[in-house]
Amino acid sequence: MMIGNLKNIFIRNRLYYSLVTIVFLFVLGYFFEPVYVLAKFSLLVLSSLLLIDLLLLFSVKQGIYAQRITPVRMSNGDTNEIKIIASSQYLFNIKFNMIDELPYQFQIRDFDVEGTLEPGIEKEINYKLMPQEKGEYNFGQIMVYAFSFIGLLSKRYKCGKPATVAVYPSFMQMRKYEFLAVANRMEEAGIKKIRQKGIHAEFDKVREYVQGDDYRTMNWKATARKGNLMVNQYQDEKSKEVYCVIDKSRLMKMPFDGLSLLDYSINASLVMSNIALQKHDKAGLIAYNTQIDNFIMADNRTGQLQKILEALFNQQTNFLESNLELLYLTIKKKVHQRSLLIMFTNYESLVSLKRNLNPFKELSRNHLVLVIIFKNTEIEKLTKPISYLPEDIYYQITAEKFIYDKKLIVRELNQHGIHAILTNPQDLTVNLINKYLEFKSLGML
Repeated sequence: MMIGNLKNIFIRNRLYYSLVTIVFLFVLGYFFEPVYVLAKFSLLVLSSLLLIDLLLLFSVKQGIYAQRITPVRMSNGDTNEIKIIASSQYLFNIKFNMIDELPYQFQIRDFDVEGTLEPGIEKEINYKLMPQEKGEYNFGQIMVYAFSFIGLLSKRYKCGKPATVAVYPSFMQMRKYEFLAVANRMEEAGIKKIRQKGIHAEFDKVREYVQGDDYRTMNWKATARKGNLMVNQYQDEKSKEVYCVIDKSRLMKMPFDGLSLLDYSINASLVMSNIALQKHDKAGLIAYNTQIDNFIMADNRTGQLQKILEALFNQQTNFLESNLELLYLTIKKKVHQRSLLIMFTNYESLVSLKRNLNPFKELSRNHLVLVIIFKNTEIEKLTKPISYLPEDIYYQITAEKFIYDKKLIVRELNQHGIHAILTNPQDLTVNLINKYLEFKSLGML
């Protein structure tokens, strides 16, 4: 049995260094007789230790057990924790090097964990992974190289089973904002508190006056009855339709901090859909490129968020130009109620926007249209002067022109009554929620 398992035995550096030392002693022993005797004795000791080390490693049939515990699904763009539980059946402390076969998407080739396992005591090893694209991630086996206190050889154990984990849009980010909303701590994430302006919502209840309340909401009958100033409290009108409309053209594949603009849009869409449902609005999804790939009618029934999550999981760009005319015709045909259309797209020049402006103008006649335009944060880095060399000055001026073009794009949209957000990809979710709450406050939705 031992001979059959010799393929799992590996020589460690300590054995190589010992052999090199003994060879050196034999060379010196050619000139000095006492050194030659020492070399032979050293070789005998090394051979004995090697045999003892081999017997120790094979003293049990299955010396090491290890099991990987992965989440049911991982969150794209977020830190996900992976856990490995390892234990030893040896009767003595055993040292190990552990290599987990990670999915190729991470391109991590130096994963190596060192440690010591005590007899019969489980050891928990935690590490974190941050996926940067959606899809299926395949984990392989766990390779554990165990070695004794002698440390001349190590024995390899193949532990655990291969596992496939699906990476979904950032549901961690969604839960974060949902928790902050429930705890009334949205300001911690940068979400502004916006006071209701005007009476354009549904009556909720009568409460005591708080400094800053609109005097027009004063309830004089309740004030006379209670003896304290009382006001009517209103809540936002419910059941408004909110559609996240995701462009999957080649421009949305641009990467920033590891994530593409498409992934930033998908993550923000999931959070926005959840916030809309929390506000008792209806959430829907449209994903388009050369055709309408997904159309989920806005709804607020149980299971709507899960339906949107599953649809967002499969979104990929095919690097083609998007068909905005088809998008307009589809929305005109299927969306009959005035809705908020959040258009996740990107334009790098005013010329490219003007070429596609008509569908936005037509949609804004019947709907509240909000166009997301992304800042190019990589180009903005070039605006900081590095030197006064002609080449660097040229790069700086060109970068400033690109930034100015983005501002012109937003101004052009605003001139046609189309709302727009110019945002860093990393700040998209916060800026989007703030704009949505602003629309609700002003009664525009």
